[in-house]
Amino acid sequence: MENTKYLFLLMQLYACDVESFKIINVEYISRVVFVPCQISNMDAVASTDFFKPHWLCWKILGIARQKVKNKSAYLLYGIILNIVVTLYYPIHLLMSLFQNQTATDNLKNFAISVTCTACTLKFLIYAIKLDKVREMEMLLEKLDARVQSADEKQEFGKLRTDMRNIAYSFVIIYFPVIVTGSLSVILKEERNLLYPAWFPFNWRESILKYLLASLYQMVGISFQLLQNYVDDCFPSMALCLLSGHIKILGMRVSKIGYSVTKIADNELELDKCIKDQNNLYKLFDLIQDITSLPMFIQFTVSALCLCVAMAALIFYVDDPIDRPYYVVYLLAVPMQIFPTCYYGSDFQYLFGQLHYAVFRSNWMDQSQMYKKHMILFTERSMKPTTAVAGGMLRIHLDTFFSTCKGAYSLFAVIIRLNSN
Repeated sequence: MENTKYLFLLMQLYACDVESFKIINVEYISRVVFVPCQISNMDAVASTDFFKPHWLCWKILGIARQKVKNKSAYLLYGIILNIVVTLYYPIHLLMSLFQNQTATDNLKNFAISVTCTACTLKFLIYAIKLDKVREMEMLLEKLDARVQSADEKQEFGKLRTDMRNIAYSFVIIYFPVIVTGSLSVILKEERNLLYPAWFPFNWRESILKYLLASLYQMVGISFQLLQNYVDDCFPSMALCLLSGHIKILGMRVSKIGYSVTKIADNELELDKCIKDQNNLYKLFDLIQDITSLPMFIQFTVSALCLCVAMAALIFYVDDPIDRPYYVVYLLAVPMQIFPTCYYGSDFQYLFGQLHYAVFRSNWMDQSQMYKKHMILFTERSMKPTTAVAGGMLRIHLDTFFSTCKGAYSLFAVIIRLNSN
């Protein structure tokens, strides 16, 4: 019924029957008088600044060749680093899979092996897609150039706060896991590695070999954490930026026709908004292309690791030193995917609200051409836009809850097997 009503409204608009439109759907008409907000010391609008920490991380991790001068030396550094850490680190964990002395060590080794393998796969995908990231930044520069009015800059300031909170949230997620994992090794009386793993030498034979193995694990996990940070943080920040620019476009298009009286100028502004809308869809396609496979891997691994952490905490972990690690780990795993799922839902909702925004403009006093372009903007805004991970799973809050349910279902199977 609502769709039929909406199509009838479009027909009335196309026929320029303004009075009928007012009678049928007065709630769509909302005259918003724009009053400029006085903002002093407004920061420059630069969405690409939010990705500078990512480029720094990629540079440290040896894959951002376009950001260095001495490309030959950097290429050698990147090859050595990624062979020694990115590739070998998960291998030396996997070679010890289910070959440890206790069930607790086996579960800890399994969880970290799966996590590091997934981290390596995601990192390699991002390494291949770095050129797409640069294309995404070029689109963002075009959208930034359109943010000019005071209220739009104020909204961008809120976006800046959201982006900062996302970055801090991942640091808060990782830090307790690092601390509790380290304490579970340091506080034990016997000599232990950070994670159960295989080495080509017996690290128990001498203190030198033990220190060498421990040093490799600590340095390796540091680089793995840096990879994991940039892998997990990038999708949520990209989708948050997309949501912010959609919201700003909605504000911009809803103001057309109120502060400017010239019909030609209003037509030009609407045409620019249509180009902004097109750039937003291009931006969405790029984000989808970059993050689809990494997010599919992350969803799968999150469900598996949640299940393992619950099983370890309830059935296998008896040492009070190990318990805090698994409790924190159990809380951290779902929080890795929550920000991305939240903004995956948010941008989809905001895209669906753009046709309401254009009806809040002063379209009734505009030309026939303006109204035809307005219909084009409206029809395009009704295009379904859903980010999909791996072509199967929606990047949406529904998928977040489904992942948690899937982890519990696997855990229920383990309980059943354990009782048998």
